[in-house]
Amino acid sequence: MKRVLILDASQRSALAVTRSLGRQGVPVFTAEETQGALAGCSKYSKQSFSYPSPRLHPERFIEVLAELVKDQHIDMLLPMTELTTTLLLTHQAAFPGTIMPFPELDQVEALANKCTLLRTAERLGVPVPPTLYIDDPASPPALPDNWSFPVVLKSGKSWLQVQQQWQRVAVRFPTSQLILNTIIKSEAAFKAHPYMIQECVAGEGQGVFALYDHGKPLAFFAHRRLREKPPSGGVSVLSESVAVDPGLEQHARALLDNANWHGIAMVEFKVSPDGIPYLMEINTRFWGSLQLAIDAGVDFPWLLYQAATGAKAETVTDYKVGIRLRWLLGDLDSLYLSLKDQRNSLGAKLGTVLRFLTPAPFRTRHEINRWRDMAPFWCELKLYLHDLFH
Repeated sequence: MKRVLILDASQRSALAVTRSLGRQGVPVFTAEETQGALAGCSKYSKQSFSYPSPRLHPERFIEVLAELVKDQHIDMLLPMTELTTTLLLTHQAAFPGTIMPFPELDQVEALANKCTLLRTAERLGVPVPPTLYIDDPASPPALPDNWSFPVVLKSGKSWLQVQQQWQRVAVRFPTSQLILNTIIKSEAAFKAHPYMIQECVAGEGQGVFALYDHGKPLAFFAHRRLREKPPSGGVSVLSESVAVDPGLEQHARALLDNANWHGIAMVEFKVSPDGIPYLMEINTRFWGSLQLAIDAGVDFPWLLYQAATGAKAETVTDYKVGIRLRWLLGDLDSLYLSLKDQRNSLGAKLGTVLRFLTPAPFRTRHEINRWRDMAPFWCELKLYLHDLFH
């Protein structure tokens, strides 16, 4: 078995990967900026390590990681975030012989860069929101007369390097021309880098999760969000496996086949009330509720490990629908926010409490707190209570 080092160990996806590979007998090691991270507490993590902040000290991060890989005889690196993925692929020369289950950097950037991706989607006939592409930030954009505010302002890249440090660029929703102009003129992400402006598209967010082996699709999966944090829309705290929508899968295949993709991909759409699925973005990393796919029968981490190490990974064509995954402490936060919201009626709040207390136990599994590996939950609970009272 290859020795695997999982980065970004505080991510829930890192815990899911650690448990998945650990159960298969893979020697798993974990690392994060701080000790005591979620995946590092799992019984399946043989040892956990810490490294300098990849955001604040990217060069030192690579140096420390290269030393760790050499000292621990690591065969494969699995980053969980876009930033660490970008840094590893940019500095592959520092990790000779180490497996990274991704295609070439330019293939990753072609999907991760939203401007490049949406132009490709338009060429392939995949629906995208009405979009203005600003390739030259020095030229101020002129919105079409029939557009109304708010609009969506997106940098082509989610992470940008500014003065030797990396900064995450948030999606903005300016509500007037004045606010739009102020953001564009004042923020580095828009003053010096390509970006785009889109019309807001109403609808429900839906995703297709996929695994490819050098251009060959191995598995597709989908879920729906039942509750989120915040309740108005955000991180999934209760989700349920569903069948993949054939139309969404067709669009996802078109994009990933065109990229000759290799590895994990999360293709995100917003489906409008009239049923049109508009492409939002593609994330080339594992997603937060990864454990749900594993519970439903699509063990993405194990399949990826097999594909990356040259073993035969079987194509997955079916999985259980109706399986639910609950992130307990996230769900508790969601409940608190719902009860705190003065816009919700008393009846709505009572309904929220009732749904929280009746989690369909025979088809719901908890994401973090699992009897055979409870240490990550105690770690999470300790941090949760610390943040709550401080």
